Amino acid sequence: MAEEEYKKVTETVFNVSEPSLSPPPPAEKAAEVVAPQETLEGSKTLVPTVAKEVEEEKKEGSINRDAVLARVETEKRMSLIKAWEEAEKCKVENKAEKKLSSIVSWENNKKAAVEAELKKIEEQLEKKKAEYVELMKNKIAQIHKQAEEKRAMIEARRGEETLKAEELAAKYRATGTAPKKLFGFM
Repeated sequence: MAEEEYKKVTETVFNVSEPSLSPPPPAEKAAEVVAPQETLEGSKTLVPTVAKEVEEEKKEGSINRDAVLARVETEKRMSLIKAWEEAEKCKVENKAEKKLSSIVSWENNKKAAVEAELKKIEEQLEKKKAEYVELMKNKIAQIHKQAEEKRAMIEARRGEETLKAEELAAKYRATGTAPKKLFGFM
């Protein structure tokens, strides 16, 4: 029953032209028509008279009122729907922003973890580099030490051989004999 009334009201809303938003004037004021009447003295006075249109206007007024009420109800429903739509859109926007911010924080965390790992690897490489530099310096020092030892041995041998040559030369001078090998050829 209520659905039938709703259908009738909505049909009348769409079939009736848009009435003004102001409420219709009260029936009493609309029904009064002021007509001049003559009094006994001959002067004219204004006396209100009720016209036949009062009954018709009451019928039209109730139809207008129903149409206005139906339109107000429709507007109310539409505003509620619009408010609901805005609330849902707001929820969707908030949810999306929340997810986007969680993605940004996830990205930042992952970047920080990768950068920390990179820094750790760089530190390890620096440490290995320092170890290899020290190892190479030690090798260079060891090579230098070996070269110094070899130089010292050669200098010592040269000194010994020089002394030996001087002693032999002194011996040959003392004996007056010549060496058997002259410059290694003989």
